[in-house]
Amino acid sequence: MQKFIETTGKTEDAAIAAALEQLGLSREEVSVEVLDLAKPGFLGIGGTPARVKVTYEAPDEPEAVRVPIVEEAPAAEKADEEADSVEYTTMGAAFAENAESAAPAPADDGKAAKIKEFLTGLLERMEVEAVPQVSVDAEGNYLVELVGENLGAVIGRRGETLDAIQQLTGYTVNRGQTQRVRIRVDAEGYRSKREESLERMAGRVADKVLRYRRNMTLEPMNAYERHVVHTALQTRPDISTYSIGTEPNRRIVVAYAPGENR
Repeated sequence: MQKFIETTGKTEDAAIAAALEQLGLSREEVSVEVLDLAKPGFLGIGGTPARVKVTYEAPDEPEAVRVPIVEEAPAAEKADEEADSVEYTTMGAAFAENAESAAPAPADDGKAAKIKEFLTGLLERMEVEAVPQVSVDAEGNYLVELVGENLGAVIGRRGETLDAIQQLTGYTVNRGQTQRVRIRVDAEGYRSKREESLERMAGRVADKVLRYRRNMTLEPMNAYERHVVHTALQTRPDISTYSIGTEPNRRIVVAYAPGENR
């Protein structure tokens, strides 16, 4: 028997995520009907929330595995994973590689001052009350944490606004410089929370792939998010992953591959 709940959120994805969290289900186990579209203001500020209807089956129902299936990965698609790896490197690999290094130290130099000046002005224009705190790690990467309350507006749908702010900050600070620096902007610990969420989701999907011996295709993700999923499953026995499609709708296929990673 089908059941449903209705939830709201600042974006359609946020409303869906709230429903999935409440139900304890994954995106592949439900069907979604958008009742009201979110109407964001400038850079995600203002507007009205999204409202969705999420319909689901009992956990034991076979319909739970009705997901897009890709029987095999074309050689060209598998080769594209190397491109994904390159994309990820440009989007923050250095930060992940240094996760176990010494804690970043507060930064108080010219670049840090420029980062603070730019972000302070941008946040004021966005009418967001937040303070940028800048630190630098052992590799010279600048880590910015936006400190404030109710920062959903600067995070945006699946972090899109936060990514845009990060790109603008990097462009402003590195413009005209011979030596570029990497800058990562975060708010409310969003990036680490997103990684953890993706890893949990990847594990659940891999379990289903093994149970039903069928490939499952995930929702579109950017290069960084795809890298997180690939990494999370790279050692899972009988599981392989590859990407299909083109940006911005590039997706990961979690495939049943007996003998893989053993």
